[in-house]
Amino acid sequence: MGVLPEAAHPIRRMADGTVKQTNPFSGTTAWTVPGRANRPLRRTDEPAEPIDPTRRNAYCAFCPDRYLETPPERMRATGGRWEYALPASAVTSGVADFRVVPNLFQILDFNYWEKNYGYAVPPPGVEHADRYLGEDLGREHVRTIARTRAVAGGMSTEEWDSLSEDEQLTRGREFFASCHDVVIPRRHYVDDATVVTDLAGSGTLTPEEHFEYIRVTLDAAAALYTGNVFAAQVAIFQNWLSPAGASFDHLHKQLVAIDELGVSMRREIRRTRQNPFIYNDFGVAYPRAESLIIAENEHAIAIAGYGHRYPSLEVYSKSAATSPWQMSAAEIRSWSDLLHACHVAAGPEVPSNEEWHYRQPGIDVAMPLRVVIKWRISTLAGFEGGSKININTIDPWTMRDRAVAALETAHTEGRIAAMSLGEECPAEPLRYVHQVR
Repeated sequence: MGVLPEAAHPIRRMADGTVKQTNPFSGTTAWTVPGRANRPLRRTDEPAEPIDPTRRNAYCAFCPDRYLETPPERMRATGGRWEYALPASAVTSGVADFRVVPNLFQILDFNYWEKNYGYAVPPPGVEHADRYLGEDLGREHVRTIARTRAVAGGMSTEEWDSLSEDEQLTRGREFFASCHDVVIPRRHYVDDATVVTDLAGSGTLTPEEHFEYIRVTLDAAAALYTGNVFAAQVAIFQNWLSPAGASFDHLHKQLVAIDELGVSMRREIRRTRQNPFIYNDFGVAYPRAESLIIAENEHAIAIAGYGHRYPSLEVYSKSAATSPWQMSAAEIRSWSDLLHACHVAAGPEVPSNEEWHYRQPGIDVAMPLRVVIKWRISTLAGFEGGSKININTIDPWTMRDRAVAALETAHTEGRIAAMSLGEECPAEPLRYVHQVR
């Protein structure tokens, strides 16, 4: 097993029960102090208000009755059938299971890519724009969306109204060159919801629905790389509930093209060069030795995470594919099933961030696809900011026990796919290292 630069042992138990952890990939330091975990995980608000039946499909801009409040749709999946670049009339004619749309307020928008790199709307985007703007409904939609963004950016309504229709549409054409997309499932609430807290999260999807959610996400990520040759990385993440940074309590993933690798990724690459087996060593072998394995199936492994700012679960793919979208359908399904199970273990009332880590195109080291699900149940404060020591309120073994217990119940109830749990898991090595090229 490789040795960490900071310490030979990434988890240390102190005599008083304090658990000190160091993340093997990022170097993040986290401590779990006895007594800090005695806080409720779930919301304890006043009784929730009933759902207004007249607004059931219109509670937010991601809901089916409000499709034209998001930018022009790039792709949708309905009943297993995928469709791309539909005109506005087709978008509004039916409800999709999953949609891919540009983010209205992008982290790096078209102006960034155009001014810094000479980026232009790619040919498929030009074709989609011409088809979309060929309909009156499409033109009005694009003008409305472009106006919303322009006014939010500081333009007055008088300035907007002074623009010609062509000038307004030109601003809207930028959405057909999106470099920041959102993947949106159909439901805002679970099907039998009665109150507004009965939200549809990742864990309320069926395993089959979650698999389609992941497939659509991978397809959308690959499309961002294809559409923008200047993208060095596509960040994939999910913010669930407002404490985790979500603008809407409607399930969605975000995909953001970035023109350089982040500090954490560069650090991870350096450590992987030093120890090409680091993911086997600290993603599987060490958690197995510490009894932190939660679940395993043919192509993936889930563990209780360690060395994170927040209590975390992690899912590793065993696939040898160099990129996530090159994985086989069986490999994707296995990974999706464990990721889905981790969300089931948390429950829809726990705010969380889902962070994807994978080998970016052109990187000369092998990295398995893995996701970290962080439970946002505490708030960073001055102690963490000044000391860079994070107080993580739940230690990894407690996370393991909670997750395994929840999944045993979910398995009995038929809410998760078949998998080995806890001590049943053989924790086979990862195979990613054989495919460096």
